[in-house]
Amino acid sequence: MVLSMAVIGAVVAVIYVFIPHDESATPVKAVNSAELTAAVSSASRAASYPLLAPKGLDGKDWKTTSVRYRGADDEHWHLGLHGPDGKYVGVEQTSGKPGPFIADKSQDAKDTGRTERIGGKDWKRYEGDSYDALVLQEGGATTVVTGSGSFARLTEVAGALRPAPADKG
Repeated sequence: MVLSMAVIGAVVAVIYVFIPHDESATPVKAVNSAELTAAVSSASRAASYPLLAPKGLDGKDWKTTSVRYRGADDEHWHLGLHGPDGKYVGVEQTSGKPGPFIADKSQDAKDTGRTERIGGKDWKRYEGDSYDALVLQEGGATTVVTGSGSFARLTEVAGALRPAPADKG
């Protein structure tokens, strides 16, 4: 039995040594540009508020990892990004109640009472244990730029947000 365990241990050691692996790498599946364009176009037509999406973020440094729109009673736009530093930044929008939405999307970050002037607008600054956030309320919507990224990254994304074309045809 001891000999069998030694043989199994040797096989596992050989596999571990010869199979390439990078434990520090985070597998990131990016949304392709055609899927992103279609999702933004569709959501902007359906949304009851001016839907915001980032423009001009460098595609090789920023990767869109998720995108979705949910309509009806709890209307919600989501865009997830993987930043150049490997951190997550999300863009969240709703026409629903701001308080619960901000708490949920920022993972209970707290309003600091400070604002950041970004793109000519005053964004409220929230800080939390897991996520920080920048929050803007205008045009019938609450926009939350949140995530594990630094405030510099959150500011970069908030500054890149532009109204998506609302071709309501």
